[in-house]
Amino acid sequence: MTGPARGVRLGVDVGQVRVGVAVSDPDGILATPLVTLARDLKTGIDGVPTDISEIARLVELHEVVTVVVGLPVTLAGGNGPAAQHATAYAQRVAAAVAPVPVDLVDERMSTVVASRRLAERGVRGRRQRAVVDQAAAVEILQSWLDRQRRRTG
Repeated sequence: MTGPARGVRLGVDVGQVRVGVAVSDPDGILATPLVTLARDLKTGIDGVPTDISEIARLVELHEVVTVVVGLPVTLAGGNGPAAQHATAYAQRVAAAVAPVPVDLVDERMSTVVASRRLAERGVRGRRQRAVVDQAAAVEILQSWLDRQRRRTG
């Protein structure tokens, strides 16, 4: 059985204020932090918010084959307002990066896990807030990569 196609994947953790972005290696084994973008709730000159334009630029720059956006499902497994917001964001990203596919993935607890891992490494307070979105994007992308490898085993 063959593994997933080669290519860089981009992970996105959508927040109200910031968007964390992570990237994988071309073999889809390891996710690493890339950047934190400020959310832009207004549209830019081209009608696209600057954070989404920047994601599209990163997709092109890194020759991304799939974008993975975290879907904040409730602990009970439902889709609340945050999940609806992330779904709408993913749709806007999909329009900006087409034909690159955008995959929504359950990201329950990714920010909690990312915060805990950062704290274990001694990253706290203001320093943690600056990178927690990237770390959450790493958690989202890494779990997606691991799941893909298990499926194609």
